[in-house]
Amino acid sequence: MNDIINNSDIKLLVNHFYKQVQDDKLIGPIFNSKIKAEAWPKHLERMTSFWNTVLFHKTDYRGNPFSHHIHLNISKKHFDRWISLFENSVRNNFNGPKAEEAISRAIKMRLMFESKLQYLSSNDNSFPIM
Repeated sequence: MNDIINNSDIKLLVNHFYKQVQDDKLIGPIFNSKIKAEAWPKHLERMTSFWNTVLFHKTDYRGNPFSHHIHLNISKKHFDRWISLFENSVRNNFNGPKAEEAISRAIKMRLMFESKLQYLSSNDNSFPIM
């Protein structure tokens, strides 16, 4: 098994991961209610750009991914499943330092998103942190 080395590898990872997400009984309904069937190809392209930027420091992605999660009713169990599916997708397709970096960065994103959402839910009158 090879490491993640280019945009094609990231596309494979993203497609594998989001196929699992769409089919998942816990987080699939959340994603599928926000991303309609016809919008999935665009979302997959956007997530490929995101991970290309994260892992290879390309300037493909512009945006604020956290802002899309502020109003979702998600908790620790959803984040647990998300990271489990992501790690599974990486490990089933890749092996090497960049694959480990992808998992590490996903874990850090999960912790950041989860802590920001927890903060916002505890401080209804505060300005949302981005």
